[in-house]
Amino acid sequence: MVDIRLKDVVVATVLPFTDSGAIDWDSFRRIIAYCATLPDISTVFVNGHAGEGATLSDGERAEVVAFARAETDTAKNVIAGVIAYSTTEAVRQAKDAANSGADGAVLFPLPQFAGGGADSVEAVTAYAKAVLDGAGRPVSIFQYPIASGLGYSADVLAALAQIPGVESIKEGSNSLKAYEDHWRRIKDVAPHVAVLPSNFDWFLAQTAVGADGILSGLASLAPHFLVDLWRAAKAQDLAAMRRAGDVLYPIVRAIYGAPPAMDMHTRIKTCLQHLGIIDSAFPRPPLLPLNPETAAQMIEAADAAGFRRFVDQ
Repeated sequence: MVDIRLKDVVVATVLPFTDSGAIDWDSFRRIIAYCATLPDISTVFVNGHAGEGATLSDGERAEVVAFARAETDTAKNVIAGVIAYSTTEAVRQAKDAANSGADGAVLFPLPQFAGGGADSVEAVTAYAKAVLDGAGRPVSIFQYPIASGLGYSADVLAALAQIPGVESIKEGSNSLKAYEDHWRRIKDVAPHVAVLPSNFDWFLAQTAVGADGILSGLASLAPHFLVDLWRAAKAQDLAAMRRAGDVLYPIVRAIYGAPPAMDMHTRIKTCLQHLGIIDSAFPRPPLLPLNPETAAQMIEAADAAGFRRFVDQ
């Protein structure tokens, strides 16, 4: 099995489309060049929520992995989301990703785990083991918000962390209490497993509790800001962490603050289009383009954040 180590900042890339819905490869190349070249970016994560992975065909998923691998420094990891409706489908997606050049898979919970299944150690660990055995690549566990009904309990996360090949937990519980409980429990039973906070409302607080990196779709737009926070966290410099948090706060609230939350990645795309990094902010259905008022708010937020200086470097 490939040995990888997820750490520092992991970029969950958005995937640009043309206005007709086709993948825009030239724009995707520019995204990778913009957000994945900083020294503290360790990994490019494709085909997740940010990359609208659920809207892609099997062939498109494989193409995205191969393209990202070709465009990303060989010293950095490329990992692929597995968003499936059965264990068999998940194994197939993970195999396809591995064959296309992915170093690992990010394992989303199955919809069947809703309604109490996410608390079943037996069911969830059997799922993870099947994908590990079938694909021969390490996996990162995608922890959903607890309130979604698909977030795993501390017992389940602890059991997952002890499975050989489980390399990291993308911790998205959306509860600071749960985050700290899970951080401590995972580190007690499997200190080698990376815990990567991913809840945008809690970046500063989560890294203050403890973290092995940050995983976020926001890194497609604000990699420099997240790297600054992570560097301060590694140095255990609380004052610098707070300064980085102050810089992040306005753009986080602009992107994630107003409902509907499903528009978050289209908002990121709108900022990237304004900066000239991608040609279109068009999402695939069921997502819809932003209304003009919201799009104008995103452009204003991007300008206020000063992202242009990073594009013009």
